[in-house]
Amino acid sequence: MGKASRTKQAPDRRARVAAQREAARRAEQRKRIYIAGGSILAVIVVVITFVLVKQNSGGPAAVGSNGPTGAALTSVINQTTSVPAATLDKVGAGSAYSNAIIPITSSQQPLTSGGKPEMLYVGAEYCPYCAAERWAMVVALSRFGTFSGLSTVHSASVSGSGSQEPFPNTSTWTFANAKYTSNYLAFTPVEQYSNVPDSSTGGYKTLQNLTKDQQALVSKFDAPPYVSSQEAGSIPFVNFGNKYLIVGASYDPQVLAGKTWAQISAALHDPSSPITKAIGGTANYITAAICKLTGNAPATACTPTVQALQSKF
Repeated sequence: MGKASRTKQAPDRRARVAAQREAARRAEQRKRIYIAGGSILAVIVVVITFVLVKQNSGGPAAVGSNGPTGAALTSVINQTTSVPAATLDKVGAGSAYSNAIIPITSSQQPLTSGGKPEMLYVGAEYCPYCAAERWAMVVALSRFGTFSGLSTVHSASVSGSGSQEPFPNTSTWTFANAKYTSNYLAFTPVEQYSNVPDSSTGGYKTLQNLTKDQQALVSKFDAPPYVSSQEAGSIPFVNFGNKYLIVGASYDPQVLAGKTWAQISAALHDPSSPITKAIGGTANYITAAICKLTGNAPATACTPTVQALQSKF
């Protein structure tokens, strides 16, 4: 091979080597991109899987979730409405506020419905204090009668004005479509607002309206001298036959923070649980107030432990 040919081949060989190196470099770049992309995708898949597992396990309630349905809802209802009297007697006053029940000391026309003493509840689905109180109300009222149409909901996290709510997304019940049957008591619930923010008002969507007579009771008793000026207008508002009141939550809602409906309802059967001490203790106070209206009937609800609490209010 002549010199000219060798001279010509040298640049060609260098060009091919350079091209091969460039191709190899590009291939390596693509490989790294694919690896990086695959890693990112794997992370995304893991995160999504974790969220889905968390939502379907016993973890904290998912924001925006209105709770269990079908068989899961039936299980939660059954556990909440069947807390044994023995369990509640062990709890006693629990961690409920000692001033949870407010006596109406002035003489009033008895509040009745259908010939039975009436218990009027006024609240709202967005309200975390109502959320806490409803658990105790369901437990207590189930000792005197039966619910139908109970459904779950959560308290709000942000109002229509964008302000943050305390104890956001607390798992609870709503009485909006519930019916209650009892031989001892008439229960009248009014959920005034939903948990859906309303930007036009800065509050929440209207759900149910008070009647003229109900509004008159709220205006009269949810104000001084029955409650302090700082508490006036608060919800939940509960009127027991114009004899006793509850204004605001009867225990600290923080005990329910991050808990699902299933976790709360299951805990209610353990008298040592902080949840049971809060909800069960409040339920016993509510039961005691109702027993004062019913002449301590039935005996299955108005146990000696419950009657002992009557002296506290």
